[in-house]
Amino acid sequence: MAQRAQRLLETARKPLPEGTFAVGGGLLILGLTAYGFQIISFRALSKSDYTALNGLWVLLFVVAPGVFLPLEQEVGRALAHRRAIGIGGGPLVKRAALLGAILTGSLVVVSLIAGGPLTDRLFHGQTALLACFAIALAAYAVEHLTRGTLSGNGRFGPYGLLLGAEGLVRLGPSVALWVAGVDDPFYYGLALAIPPLIASAIAVFGQRGLLAPGPEAPYSELSSRLGYLLLGSVLAQTLGYAAFLGASVLATTESERDAVADFIVGFFLARIPILLFQAVQAALLPKLAGLAGAGRHDEFIVGLRRLVAVVVGIGAIGVVAGFTVGPWAGSILFGEKFTLGHRDLALLAAGSGAFILALTLAQALIALMGHARAAVAWGFGILGFVVVTALGDDLFLRVELGFLAGSVIAAISTGAFLLQRIRAGVPDSVTPLVEAIEHEPLEI
Repeated sequence: MAQRAQRLLETARKPLPEGTFAVGGGLLILGLTAYGFQIISFRALSKSDYTALNGLWVLLFVVAPGVFLPLEQEVGRALAHRRAIGIGGGPLVKRAALLGAILTGSLVVVSLIAGGPLTDRLFHGQTALLACFAIALAAYAVEHLTRGTLSGNGRFGPYGLLLGAEGLVRLGPSVALWVAGVDDPFYYGLALAIPPLIASAIAVFGQRGLLAPGPEAPYSELSSRLGYLLLGSVLAQTLGYAAFLGASVLATTESERDAVADFIVGFFLARIPILLFQAVQAALLPKLAGLAGAGRHDEFIVGLRRLVAVVVGIGAIGVVAGFTVGPWAGSILFGEKFTLGHRDLALLAAGSGAFILALTLAQALIALMGHARAAVAWGFGILGFVVVTALGDDLFLRVELGFLAGSVIAAISTGAFLLQRIRAGVPDSVTPLVEAIEHEPLEI
């Protein structure tokens, strides 16, 4: 019996690419500590200041992954290709670093130009949070470049360490600030902005050969599709946080802005199923990629259907949990200040579930070289959010329904484009899919 169990365990582990568990563990720690940071800051700050801090959070996690995640993906892909043919990737990383610096500088300039509206609408007059945003942009540019360099060199252990370290380095100072009675959102903003730099240093400490010498790298080596990746990534992140952005922009009175704090908490509670999905997708997606890479196209399609079923199931669990125990869980985790109701949490959970489905299908579509179609699908989703939100008048209900509608539209559009690509014939070699899954976890 023990030998049989051991064989089953080895069979289950064998199809998984190198680093699956290291990256999955890092993602889990990063997700859990993100909730810890939210709980601590909600308890430490006034509702107005907590809303301002999350204006920084949302703006940062729309812009930084939207702009720098595609760069990370392309660095990882190009480095992996160089490693496979035995040439060093140092010049490629340096070229990507220059491009990252240009993107960062441009974003900082744009944010300074738009500083007035950003401070008024998202930061609730907290000008210091604009400085935190500029610092965080530089920090995340470094982190994503580091992540791409590590994954492209096959250093998945340090990659997972980086993810986990970022979350822990963020949570530790925020706990210390709370215990010390600090209630200035600027210091919590610094706790959000600086950890990517520290985590990157921790991850590369002791690593050798990451920048091996090799031939010069033209910009075209990073990908002729980088523009589509950037556009699709920014649109996806925007839709993912559209409910919060919509509520923040539409809240006009002081009481409404304070109420947005409860909405933010509910929004993060509704995204808890994402943690569950990240745990299962690390095992499911690599096996799906293996089927496609082996030319077993019928099994690939069956596996894709099963993955969609898992995503839909997780989304359904989230909706039921949000409607039944969501308010109770919110009051336990965030204290008596939390007042969001059953309907709000259920709708936010439904929108999050549909968004996860759209993101899953988009990853497969991009892997089958459907970059432009994926960007179009996300654009349809945002258009759906804007239209549905504009038709309502209740502050929270209109953005909740808009988020749900936009996510459903994005999922349907992406699914239709993906089905079209599959019917045209899955390529004999879907190496991009394998690389996307092995080198880049599905991150939300």
